[in-house]
Amino acid sequence: MTPDDVLKVLYDETMVGNAPAVLEHTNAGLELGMSPSTILFDALIPALEEVGARFERGDYFVPEMLIAGKAMSGALEVLRPLLAQTGAETVGTFLMGTVKGDVHDIGKNLVNIMLEGAGFHVIDIGVQVPPEKFIEAIQEHKPDIVGMSAFLTTTMPMFKVNINAIEKAGLRDDVIIMVGGAPVTQEYADVSGADGYAADAATAVRRAKELIAVRAGA
Repeated sequence: MTPDDVLKVLYDETMVGNAPAVLEHTNAGLELGMSPSTILFDALIPALEEVGARFERGDYFVPEMLIAGKAMSGALEVLRPLLAQTGAETVGTFLMGTVKGDVHDIGKNLVNIMLEGAGFHVIDIGVQVPPEKFIEAIQEHKPDIVGMSAFLTTTMPMFKVNINAIEKAGLRDDVIIMVGGAPVTQEYADVSGADGYAADAATAVRRAKELIAVRAGA
């Protein structure tokens, strides 16, 4: 198999979520002497971007996104330490948690996979995260973006509570804050005081990149 063959198979198998084949061909590519970043940026990320585009068009649904993301995350397990050794650039650090009172994490996990695939360093602090835990994690990890997820209308008010607490702690200007989750809207995000909102995982990645670019240019 040539490197080009490996890239094509990786792209196709990630698209259909064939995790064993993606892992096998990731290893095969490395054995051929391909660089981890070539495998990531020339096959895996374009495949996941296409999955995201199909989701936005309504051709793919959440299950397809999940299995494609899972297939890619298996390859990332192999590539991540190698990329770290080569000093591959990360786009930014993204701290992610589901707000206090909410234990839903499928959406959050999917966004995490998509962000990692797009080159973000993701720190997941789990579910049921109270304001003080967000603050501790911001102080410890110094992320570029803090992501808050809520799946229930009853837990959405925690966005504002968290943002107020982060402000009180004197950290608000240090981070970009993004919110999301099934019942969340752009209007609600604005009222909460968040910097960004995304309705789905593919949009979250694009919006995160835009917000970092805006801040870098500011």
